[in-house]
Amino acid sequence: ASCSPARTANRPRSRRDLSGLMEADKKPRSQPRSPWSDLPLDIGGVVFSRLPRYADRAAFALVCPQWRDAARRQVLTLPLPLPVLALPDGTFYSIFYPKLYSFPGCGFAGYESVCDSWLVFPRDDGCFLVNPFSRASFMLPALSSVRLLPPNAVAKWSLEDGSQVADPYITWMHINTSEKLHISKLLLCSPNLVAALVGIGHTSQILMCQPGASSWSVRAYDQCKGFEDMAFYQGKLYTIANDENLLVVNISQDHSTGDPQVSRIGQIIKGEPWYPAVFEDDTMCCKKLYLVESHGVLLMARRTIMCRVPGPGAVPIEVAGLTGFEVYKADFEHSRWVKVSTVGDDQLLFLGRRCSRAMSVSQYGLPGDYILFLDDDEENRMDYCYDRENTSFGAYKLGSDGVLFPHPYISWKLCDEMRLAAWLFPRDP
Repeated sequence: ASCSPARTANRPRSRRDLSGLMEADKKPRSQPRSPWSDLPLDIGGVVFSRLPRYADRAAFALVCPQWRDAARRQVLTLPLPLPVLALPDGTFYSIFYPKLYSFPGCGFAGYESVCDSWLVFPRDDGCFLVNPFSRASFMLPALSSVRLLPPNAVAKWSLEDGSQVADPYITWMHINTSEKLHISKLLLCSPNLVAALVGIGHTSQILMCQPGASSWSVRAYDQCKGFEDMAFYQGKLYTIANDENLLVVNISQDHSTGDPQVSRIGQIIKGEPWYPAVFEDDTMCCKKLYLVESHGVLLMARRTIMCRVPGPGAVPIEVAGLTGFEVYKADFEHSRWVKVSTVGDDQLLFLGRRCSRAMSVSQYGLPGDYILFLDDDEENRMDYCYDRENTSFGAYKLGSDGVLFPHPYISWKLCDEMRLAAWLFPRDP
């Protein structure tokens, strides 16, 4: 949204016009007033409310102070702008409009994770987060700086058939020195609480800190799990592993530093999982799990991916386009998952490994009850291979029998560094 005052048509000036200009030259000059600033705030608010793209909202607020005031008043009543699709090479798409996002003078390539509107860049001296929209930034501790609970924890091993194995199971102490250690999920739960799933491959653990802290904290002897996702819902932190059990993470404060730490992890819902198995026709189903809040309800979305198995011991290969979703809501009263047939006529679920969210879209003239998802697997965390070179985001309507690809011009290669595609959720200026 760019605005410029209309230009007056060129015409010969009359003698009266010239004399008026001469008289004006004798008077002190004042700063010309832009007619755009005369736009009533209520009308400006209506215009602003019809802009679903963050770039247009930001441009609107930059026109003049009056328009910025109109934008700020509307922000309190409007839903968040539509998300952006971010690719690790620094390309950003507004998926419902045929154009790229542009951040002039800034390079945002090479991020390793996404958290809401923040790009995450882990470094040796800390974890750097930057908001490409507002240019705000802050630091989190490096993964090498972790406070152990208890502080004297050590890795425990045993020998089996002459090999050293974790005893009695894999803990943080068994993986914390791996060169492949990375953040697979990061949540800014509150201004004073950051939670992260950190691990290698399918194995990870829950770490916590607060912005500006010098270290993370971790329960050193808790069992590492195949955590699939994590969500902060109604003031509590929940995680789900590949067994589909829903766990609640109780949080306390360190008495000496005031830093947050995990005090206990308890099971809230016992899942009824299924695991990949090869059928008689040499096909198998793999799955991914996501947690997302929608209309005040915590949902688990299960994506199934149909694969073919070329031969005994071979890596399964995805069958392009053959994917489906089932969605369940958490019934806390009866400690169970309840299958739902719809996510809402006005809702879109944006699902990704690094960031997921449900959004109301009817006010933007978009159809609801769809799931938009990414092929965003982590390196060393794949149960199958792709049978195609390029990918894009897909759309799935619950109860349908196929996947839609709304904008085929948006695509990227399925190489390791590009699987970190993610949804980025901007906030209004």
